[in-house]
Amino acid sequence: MTKKIAVFASGNGTNFTALHQAILDRQLPVKIDLLVCDQPDAPVITKARARAVPVLIVDFHEYQNKAAAESIILTALQAHRIEAVLLAGYMRIIGATLLNAYPHKIINLHPALLPKFPGRHGIEDAFAAGVSETGVTIHFIDAGIDTGQIIAQRRVPILPDDDLATLATRIHACEHQFYPDVLQSLINKGAI
Repeated sequence: MTKKIAVFASGNGTNFTALHQAILDRQLPVKIDLLVCDQPDAPVITKARARAVPVLIVDFHEYQNKAAAESIILTALQAHRIEAVLLAGYMRIIGATLLNAYPHKIINLHPALLPKFPGRHGIEDAFAAGVSETGVTIHFIDAGIDTGQIIAQRRVPILPDDDLATLATRIHACEHQFYPDVLQSLINKGAI
């Protein structure tokens, strides 16, 4: 039976497109049935529509508070019968409205080896720290910033001749392979 998932994204949508393609290529028993985006002009919206994925745009500035905006999202998730949510470059902290409705069913992709370098600048922070390796973490979302239970991690070395752009390119390449791998593992375990 095919499970319905939603992807939340705020930007270019490279992880969205990589996930969508991997689901098709691997014939995974999931379908991205909704893209939720908080940025009305984000390129991910065009990418989703080109793949016939329904899009919900929720501009948080139009709502009184986070709970009001998230209640709109929750209504759409329920209408689409979404069973799990995958964050793919979604630049907002998930609030109680969604956390309570989807306990242990909201998954995030972070471009660093948590608990090191949490927050929105994981690649830059790791590079600036001069560490020899960083990586990608996939974890469940909780009320904190990148503090949820870690599902899996993959290491990416920082090479002596790396600059921020080359490191970011390798991190993103890792994400595009790793996220579908973990999604497949979660499906196989019945977690999604």
